[in-house]
Amino acid sequence: MKLNGPKVVALGGGHGLYASLSALRRVTDRLTAIVTVADDGGSSGRLRRELGVLPPGDLRMALAALCGDDEWGQTWRDVVQHRFRSQGDLRDHAVGNLLIVALWELLEAGAADAPGGSTVAGLDWVGRLLGAHGRVLPMAAVPMDIVAEVRGADPARPDEITHVKGQVACAKTPGTVLGVSLVPADPPACPEALAAVADADWIVFGPGSWFTSVLPHLKVPALARALTSTRARRAVALNLAPQPGETDDFSPQTHLEVLRAHAPDLSVDVVIADDGVVDDPVALDKAVKEIGGRLVLADVAADDGSARHEPARLAQAFDKIFTD
Repeated sequence: MKLNGPKVVALGGGHGLYASLSALRRVTDRLTAIVTVADDGGSSGRLRRELGVLPPGDLRMALAALCGDDEWGQTWRDVVQHRFRSQGDLRDHAVGNLLIVALWELLEAGAADAPGGSTVAGLDWVGRLLGAHGRVLPMAAVPMDIVAEVRGADPARPDEITHVKGQVACAKTPGTVLGVSLVPADPPACPEALAAVADADWIVFGPGSWFTSVLPHLKVPALARALTSTRARRAVALNLAPQPGETDDFSPQTHLEVLRAHAPDLSVDVVIADDGVVDDPVALDKAVKEIGGRLVLADVAADDGSARHEPARLAQAFDKIFTD
């Protein structure tokens, strides 16, 4: 059934982007995911180091989130998410990662006159196979590393500021993350991603790992300019709980303060937060107004007590703000 709906671009990576896409595909069929490509761990990290490709893991997860609820969609979701259980070289490789990289190699070999175009084409081919309800794009055309500025990474020197390199290391670092940057500092943005942002009705940030999945989009200069200049409205979906290692002790409003610090020129129209986890709605409302938006409190958490969004509830919240 055709949904139509607004043209929505969702930014992030990993489980957070999976949650937002699982909700958004219930609201619109004009959906584009722009995905962080800085993963250096697990199956993605191994393929990146061995083959020099973009890390495919977060791209795979976004495609899996866009699979339909019918038998075809759910079967292919399970296939691409499946990890091999062996003691050999295939151990923990995700099938979808291998499928994406195989398509990149095949398409690159057949497109010597247009190098680089295979990345998006390969993702589009996988999306067609899965029957994905939307498009998945990388935020940049080259793999990159995240560098975090951290205070107190060494407990013996709590006031010392150091730099931690790599997405996995940044996500697990002790101490307080103050900000992130990218290496290279000026990676080429994916042209299709820039076009999607320019054409969007809504841009959605989060939920997800704040420093390693959400904020990196704002450190790609061309993409950051597109996000601040687009005519689209901007929504932020806040996390349900701080993330150990990245945002320990962060309040909901601290997430917005960090967002503003990384992108001072970015205004936000709406911030969605779960009404069951906001301890100080007055302070959060003040922080939302400071970035130009309005606060929407809604029941978007899963019932099992975990820090997971329930897709149907989050979809209702998105649908309401898009309609309003």
